Amino acid sequence: MKLSERVTDLPESGIREFFELAEARDDVISLGVGEPDFSAPWAARTAAIDSLERGRTSYTSNRGIRELREAIADHHHRYDQSYDPGEEILVTTGASEAVDLALRALVDPGDVVAIHEPTYISYGPGVELAGGEPLSVPTRAADDFALTRERLEAADAGSADTLVLCYPNNPTGAVMTADQLAAVAAFCREHDVQVIADEIYAALTYGRDHESIATQPGMRERTVVVNGFSKAYAMTGLRLGYALGPAAAIDAMNRIHQYTMLSAPTTAQYAALEGLRSCDEEVADMVSEYDRRRRFVHSRFQEMGLDCFEPRGAFYAFPDCGGDDERFAEELLESQGVAVVPGSVFGAGGEGHLRVSYATSMRELKRATDRIETFLAERRQAP
Repeated sequence: MKLSERVTDLPESGIREFFELAEARDDVISLGVGEPDFSAPWAARTAAIDSLERGRTSYTSNRGIRELREAIADHHHRYDQSYDPGEEILVTTGASEAVDLALRALVDPGDVVAIHEPTYISYGPGVELAGGEPLSVPTRAADDFALTRERLEAADAGSADTLVLCYPNNPTGAVMTADQLAAVAAFCREHDVQVIADEIYAALTYGRDHESIATQPGMRERTVVVNGFSKAYAMTGLRLGYALGPAAAIDAMNRIHQYTMLSAPTTAQYAALEGLRSCDEEVADMVSEYDRRRRFVHSRFQEMGLDCFEPRGAFYAFPDCGGDDERFAEELLESQGVAVVPGSVFGAGGEGHLRVSYATSMRELKRATDRIETFLAERRQAP
């Protein structure tokens, strides 16, 4: 069969390609998967079971269960965000679908979409599938991988139609302060750039509250915010996300959604509804444990001489390996059986770094960091 050029030109996932190597080995400690090692809160799982026992197996409204959209609106007041559950919220099949819908609803063929890098690997291919042209905006370790006005100007991002923003960031763990976001917001207003803000890790911040660009002056009307239940609620397999934004943008996204997904999974929606209603304590416990692991991993890297800025969000550290990141990751896997992801797969600015996920137990993190320390010592002693 003849395949479309868009599909044949898409690269394979650099993350998946590397972990196929890891799957061929025994006794591998994986620090590469971007997935919580917790189960969804018990009350949410019970609600999912109850919804099945009650026979709630039909489609819901295209936009999602009304009660869930109301609960999402209430939940986002903690981020100083206010959205109408009737017209400004859309429940989707994972945050990934929300990003895809936003790109297809906002991007015309030939439009330029700025993407700060390193960042999540799906944005570039998503832009291309929407017919747009990705524009890389490299961020720097010297800025703790925050996006700055200077980096936007250096990349000529003022020519872009849309900016994809991901903070807290995957893969770096970087966050942005209100002042830093204010500079980016001013740039977007001056150059009439609209924003897709992927805030899936909003609940996973440490030592500070999450800040959203949508709360900056003049940005609510030009921003689609994406979030979901995969990370904070450990519901990756239930595939439930959502988008918040101006009514016109959400309506456009829903018009695509109704032809492709119809509605998000019904069972997952009832689980998420209960999660928002009664699981704040469990989420707080998970965040506290991630914070403990974060501090451990960061201190261990510093002790062994592996330079790493302190991540303040998500569940990733992004140490500088001092050279060829792909070779380092391959040799670490071969020598010590520890799997990490080369930073270069996440785009410009990621070269020479490693994405290390601490979404695994302290026992495994201790074993893995001991092995990394041994590997570094062997490398330093090699002729």
